[in-house]
Amino acid sequence: MSQVPAATRTLRVLRFLASQPEPASLDRISRACDLPRSTAYHLINAMIAEGFVVHLEDERRYGLGVAAFEVGSGFARQEPLQRIARRPLASLVDRTGYGGHLAVLHGRDVLYVLEERAPGRPPLVTDVGVRLPAHLTASGRAILMALPSEQVRALYPDRTAFVDRRGSGPASLSQLRTVLIEARQRGHAVEDGEVSAGMASVAAPVLDHNGHPVAGVAVTFPQDPAEQTTPQDDAASAVRTTAAMLSRRLGGA
Repeated sequence: MSQVPAATRTLRVLRFLASQPEPASLDRISRACDLPRSTAYHLINAMIAEGFVVHLEDERRYGLGVAAFEVGSGFARQEPLQRIARRPLASLVDRTGYGGHLAVLHGRDVLYVLEERAPGRPPLVTDVGVRLPAHLTASGRAILMALPSEQVRALYPDRTAFVDRRGSGPASLSQLRTVLIEARQRGHAVEDGEVSAGMASVAAPVLDHNGHPVAGVAVTFPQDPAEQTTPQDDAASAVRTTAAMLSRRLGGA
């Protein structure tokens, strides 16, 4: 065991934490990774310093940090995901008549990696390469709703983590949790005027073979208070179908 490089041991710990539905104790990490407790302790502290692991002191457990999500998002931003999603996203836009996009989590932001504009519709702020606060967008909420609550708490440790764009949206972890609970109950996330005035979005998560949300797929449409009906239900159904299709192509459920 002493011949195993430190990098290999570090990756073993990260892989174990990534496979767990919730943060784990030091003893469990040590046993699962076949490491002396002192070695596991020093490796984890080094990863905490680099942002790959977060320590939940009140629970004496360790979970993945923001840097680990950034690495995962970096993989998701590569061409395979965009290639897989391009045609389904175009079909989604054709079906709904609204602009669609695909976004991945990057820290506490979402990064838009694919956009399909609907003919005759105005351009949106969700152009490729744009970053927006995840907790304010439908795409970001779709990703967050599929993450374990401990990971959401690690991303949003206090009120300073909540950026205000238009004076609305969750401003604390408890408010965000309420938004995410409602999203899980519906099966999709929504956003109404919190990013752009007069525009609303619905989104659903794209899951990989581990059930981890690698992206959020969404459509955005105008909200007219004078109209008696809303396109949200039909759009949400189409978005969920597209997200499920992409999840299956990635080996997800």
